Amino acid sequence: MTDTTPHQPLAAERRAHILSALHNDGAVRISQLTDDLGVATVTLRRDLAQLEKEGVLRRVHGGAVAGTNTPAPATRDDETQTGSIAVLVPSLAYYWPGVVRGMETAGRRLGYKMLLRGASYELQDERPVLERLVANGDVRGLVVAPNTDTAHAADVMSWLSDCPVPSVLVERDAVPGAGGIPRESVTTDHALGALLAARHLATLGHRKVGLILSRHSPTSRKIAGGWQTACEELALTPADHFEQTLPDRTSPDFSDVVNATLDSALATGVTALLVHSDPEAMAFVDLALTRGISVPDDLSIIAYDDEVAQLFTPALTAVSPPRASVGEAAVELLARRIAEPDRPVHRVQLSPRLNVRASTAAPRS
Repeated sequence: MTDTTPHQPLAAERRAHILSALHNDGAVRISQLTDDLGVATVTLRRDLAQLEKEGVLRRVHGGAVAGTNTPAPATRDDETQTGSIAVLVPSLAYYWPGVVRGMETAGRRLGYKMLLRGASYELQDERPVLERLVANGDVRGLVVAPNTDTAHAADVMSWLSDCPVPSVLVERDAVPGAGGIPRESVTTDHALGALLAARHLATLGHRKVGLILSRHSPTSRKIAGGWQTACEELALTPADHFEQTLPDRTSPDFSDVVNATLDSALATGVTALLVHSDPEAMAFVDLALTRGISVPDDLSIIAYDDEVAQLFTPALTAVSPPRASVGEAAVELLARRIAEPDRPVHRVQLSPRLNVRASTAAPRS
């Protein structure tokens, strides 16, 4: 008798499939895993819970995103190592894992070992961390995302200028160093991301829109600049530009501020919002739906970052920075600088894209 029962993947196979999806997309969705693997949802939830305990991933609504300990694909034993590149980013949780994965991909391809350190947005002076990294004898260069809003920011930039190994800034403007020489950098054109969002809303017929920003984020300032220019060019909110900065999500008044912002938006006739970043956008949708405000019929919402926006219900239209490509480009740029110390300073800017999903629609007549 022929066995026609569908093959049920073993735990190791499920794990390998989940890890592959995390490396390729930075996120997994339970519904997609169910279709791909043909196993029960409860089994997949247990798998994700176990992987979260190991630090491999972080569970979110509807699935999971890569964690701080997501293992890199195996490398060949015969790969030639040409030294190390040290990386200092402000977080190993949100946004930055995608950038780091791109760095690791480029590092493996170019034969560099990656030394990764996570600081925090609260760290005032990154110089001691950078000094410890450079003290490792085989470090050939640095990829750094410094905090540009502290009293020590200028000192950190001066230290990078005087450092015996070259450096590349990632997702930070090329702040002039000693003598006004611009720093080599790779950034996302976040102003363009805001333009893409505004253009999408204008095409749908929205005329009065609002911008919601995260406090203390270097990205927010760039989004705000691009959004203001785009709204003026597209005749969106020409009379009274609606803009709100939110407190940190851990703040006790976060929900109250979101609710008050929804009140202000609806009272002034706003029909669409661009919200930075994904968790803040999801909070707006949750509170709106709780209050009986339909998304997108009453209020269209675009998230900025697209880290987990596609996993939400409804799936959020989102501006997606090319995180992995930014990381790859930063390591590639540094490798060129190591190989050619006298080449001109390069300041690379990559374009984001807009992923249209279920949270935006034409406004009600």
